[in-house]
Amino acid sequence: MVFCLLVQLYFSLFVHLKLANVKINQVNEQQQQAISVIICARNEAENLKQFLPHILSQNYPNFEVIVVNDRSWDGTADILEKFEKSFSHLKVVTVADGDKFIAGKKFAVTMGIKAASNEWLVFTDADCEPASTNWLAEMQPPYNENTALLLGYSPYFKRKSLINVLIRFETFFTAVNYLSFALKGMPYMGVGRNMAYKKSLFFKNKGFAAHMHIPSGDDDLFVNANANSINTEIRIHPESHVWSEPKTSLFAYLRQKKRHFGAGKMYKSKHKFILSAQIIIQFAFYVLGITLLFFPSTLYIALGIFGFSILIRSFIYPKLLKRLNYGELRWWFPILDVILFVFLVLNGILSIFVKKVQWK
Repeated sequence: MVFCLLVQLYFSLFVHLKLANVKINQVNEQQQQAISVIICARNEAENLKQFLPHILSQNYPNFEVIVVNDRSWDGTADILEKFEKSFSHLKVVTVADGDKFIAGKKFAVTMGIKAASNEWLVFTDADCEPASTNWLAEMQPPYNENTALLLGYSPYFKRKSLINVLIRFETFFTAVNYLSFALKGMPYMGVGRNMAYKKSLFFKNKGFAAHMHIPSGDDDLFVNANANSINTEIRIHPESHVWSEPKTSLFAYLRQKKRHFGAGKMYKSKHKFILSAQIIIQFAFYVLGITLLFFPSTLYIALGIFGFSILIRSFIYPKLLKRLNYGELRWWFPILDVILFVFLVLNGILSIFVKKVQWK
C-alpha cells in the first residue's frame, strides 16, 4: 500500500502539479496567420443553430469555417444553407451516403482538411461553444515554428444530475493527465473538441491511414502517433476553452467510453504502460487499503495512509479544478475522487456489454 501511495504521489507531485503551477499567459497579437476551423456534423441541425454563430463570429481577422455535413437527414443541410447566405467565410462540404463506401468521422474530417484553404487547422465539434470571441486568437499558430500541434481544453456544461457531475469530474482528470504529460514532454492524446495542427503534418504522416478501421481516434490516435516534445504545446487560458454538451444518460456515456477504449489499444506501448500503471496502482491502493481496515493491527496504519494521500492530493487537484473551470467541484474533491474510482471500475465492466461503437 505504501508503494502504491508513492507511485500515486509521483503522478500527483511530479506530473500533475506541473499543470497546476504553469504560468498562463494570454496569447498576444502575433502574425495572425489565416486559420481554417473544421467541424464535422452528422444530424446536428439544432446544435448548429445554437453554437455555429459563436464560431463564425470570432474576433479574428482571417479565418474560414468548414462544416462537413456527414450524411445528415435532420435538416442540417437547410440550416447550413441559411448560414452560408449570411457568412461568406463559411464553407460547406457534403458527404453523401455511399461516398467511397466509407462511413465514420475520420472520412468526414479528411474531407474537411482537403477542403481547407489554410495551413493551420483548428478543430471543434458541432455541439461546442468557445468560451470567448478570442478563442481563435488563443489557438492561432504559435511563435515557435517547430510547433505543429496545439492541445486545447474542453470542459462540459454543468447540468443538474449525478451523471453530469461524474462525467465532468472524469473529463477533468483525463484533461489533467494529457495536458500535464504534454508539459512534461510526453504528449499522448488530445480532444477533437479543441485542438489544432498543421495541414502539412496531416498529409506528411498519411492522415488516419494507420487506424482508419477504428471508429474513434480522429483526435487522440492522431496526436498519439504524431505529437512529440518538440512539436506540441498546450493552451489552457480561460479564453481558449471550448465548452461542450455532455452525454445525458449512462448508456450514451458508456457507448462514448467504449469508443475511447477501442482507440486506446492502439496507443504507443510506453503510453499504454503509463496509463495502465495509473489505473492498476489506484485500484491496488484502494483494494489493499480496504483490506487492511479489517485487521485491528493495521487499521490505523491504513487510515493514516488514506488520510495522508487525501491531504496531499487536496492541495493539488482543487487548485486544478478551479483553473480548469470546475471550481464548484473542488469542495467535494475527496468524496468525488472515491466515487469516480468506483464509477470507472463499473464503467469498465459495463462497457464490455456495449456493442455499438460507430460515430453517431
